[in-house]
Amino acid sequence: MLNQMLKAKIHRASVTMCNLNYEGSISIDENLIIAAGLNEYEKVLVVDLNNGARFETYIIKAEKGSCEIGLNGAAARLVEIDDKIIIIAFALYNEEELKSHKPKIIFVDEKNNIINK
Repeated sequence: MLNQMLKAKIHRASVTMCNLNYEGSISIDENLIIAAGLNEYEKVLVVDLNNGARFETYIIKAEKGSCEIGLNGAAARLVEIDDKIIIIAFALYNEEELKSHKPKIIFVDEKNNIINK
């Protein structure tokens, strides 16, 4: 049996840009992607702490060191610049993998700089 569990999350990131005229996705600073153990094009759940919106999209890389968290396409209508969001990824794990599984939780400051790993 496989269990769907938290793989990683980026907690309280600040939205830095919204772009309606894009095909869709969330752009995340590549440093944050690496730190969280995420992958470009991976499906994520996004939760907006300001308005309660919850939606799924996929990751695209933003420039390393840019601190960018950008919502593109239709998702840009669900957030505002400076909103605080949580970016969550899940994965399937078997019983053996669960024995040692620990999700990666990344906390960021107001400017999306990593404050712990």
